[in-house]
Amino acid sequence: MRSHCYGGVAAAIALAIGVSLPVLLDAQAPAGGGQAAAKPAPPPAGPPPRLPNGQINLGAVPGQKGFWNSFNGQIIGKTGNSLPTNLTIEEVPLRPWARALYEYRDFRDGLDDPHARCQPAGGLRFLTAPNGTEFIQQPELNRIIMIDGENRDWKRIAMEPGRKHPSMDELNPSYFGDSIGRWEGDTLVVDTVGFNEKFWAFRNGLPHTRFLHLTERYTRIDMNRIRFEFTVDDPGAYTRTWSGGWHINWQSTNYDNSPNGEIHEYFCIDNERDSEHLER
Repeated sequence: MRSHCYGGVAAAIALAIGVSLPVLLDAQAPAGGGQAAAKPAPPPAGPPPRLPNGQINLGAVPGQKGFWNSFNGQIIGKTGNSLPTNLTIEEVPLRPWARALYEYRDFRDGLDDPHARCQPAGGLRFLTAPNGTEFIQQPELNRIIMIDGENRDWKRIAMEPGRKHPSMDELNPSYFGDSIGRWEGDTLVVDTVGFNEKFWAFRNGLPHTRFLHLTERYTRIDMNRIRFEFTVDDPGAYTRTWSGGWHINWQSTNYDNSPNGEIHEYFCIDNERDSEHLER
């Protein structure tokens, strides 16, 4: 059996083919005089929607279905939907032990990834697992819930004004840490500490330690995109802070290209025995 992670890759490829093929066929279809018919440009995306209280709505609008597809988000590198500020792997300020561990994980081609053995996708990994992400905003309860379609993981972002993190001695290290959010204009800023070391915080295997302090910025720039930016501060694994990000795209279809897209129910099989046979 192949891991669900790689199944997600196959689904993403299938989606890309399903979307691209009609476009290619339309472009090749002859028009009058034997010339290829030009496909009209899609209409521009509308402005970002807002909740009744004026805050940016990070989810679907009434009558709409869909989810945020951040599976192809690039932690490092300058390809695809990554931001131009992204670092290359050579530029990431890894400490010597952390670079050696990263290179070992890379050599092993993901075979040691705890996520392939049903461990939660903590840290930035939360955003790059397959099956989509949703935001549930509850301003009346001073919180935002993020749901990851991969294994139905979820995390709470506390939005109480003036809230502070517990001290390091009081924190109970976890996969998702202690998250506090605030609005800076139309940007949701999420500050998280208190991670454990039982997972890979980054999909590509970059190491982290319990000192990881993660800052995330979500800016919905229109109906179809969120500009996501992150800053990593982990003096245990890195010699300085570093940043990156990518554009997260809204997906209104399911992965089989059917309409009314929604994240679907998926659960990893605990204690599975076949991960040693994973193929990339």
